[in-house]
Amino acid sequence: MPHTTVQRAQSSMVGRVKIALLDSGIGLLPAAAAVRRLRPDADLVLTCDPEGMPWGQRTHEDLTGRALACAEAAAALHPDALIVGCNTASVHALPALRARLEPQIPVIGTVPAIKPAAAGGGPVAIWATPATTGSPYQRGLIKEFAAGIDVTEVPCPGLADAVEHADEAAIDRAIAAAAALTPKNVRAVVLGCTHYELVAERIRAAVQQPGEAPLALHGSAGAVAAQALRRTHIEPAPDAPATGSLTVLLTGREGDLPAAALAYAEGRRLKVTSAAH
Repeated sequence: MPHTTVQRAQSSMVGRVKIALLDSGIGLLPAAAAVRRLRPDADLVLTCDPEGMPWGQRTHEDLTGRALACAEAAAALHPDALIVGCNTASVHALPALRARLEPQIPVIGTVPAIKPAAAGGGPVAIWATPATTGSPYQRGLIKEFAAGIDVTEVPCPGLADAVEHADEAAIDRAIAAAAALTPKNVRAVVLGCTHYELVAERIRAAVQQPGEAPLALHGSAGAVAAQALRRTHIEPAPDAPATGSLTVLLTGREGDLPAAALAYAEGRRLKVTSAAH
């Protein structure tokens, strides 16, 4: 192993584990909660950009620049790895983030879970932002991992923004609109935006057909968290003491978990476990 990897592996056994997560807003909460489940003793650094959100409406260059600034703020705290907990940022900024931070800090991107959804057979629906739906990026993933599978791309205008602001009425409207575009015979739904994982059960309730087999929902949080530990040679330890701390960086400055995060179980658990520590 390279020297830096040896150092990380040794430090994870004898010292603290620290994982940073990056997003413009609270879409990183599912991956943060997944890391906390795998390593309750891990210190978490959440780096967000409330002054610049939403990133999806920015140019490639602007988005990349803002993502780099957030990543560098987290890198100053010396994490073992950085998770890009955002599909849009992964598409646009991942190469630049890796060029800037690796090999000292492994950078793990988020990819829609099309491959595991397709492995279960079709039909499959992919819920994603309007910008991602039909994009060459998503079409490429479908071609690579779901060739021969019946796949429907479902745009979800307004859903990520409604989740970000915990706007219950807007969430209900956006989910209902997307459910109306989803074929009734789908067996699986890919949650192609990390925000959607925060309302996964509401999506399930809207799409599940009475009398049919339980609908499979495929998010990315669990796989991304596991990959972050693999990249840093840190073993999962779900029974470890819940001693992990929580640091929140808001456009580069330390702050508090956004109030909207507490509307979701993932945010509340992070706050409670960190406060107990």
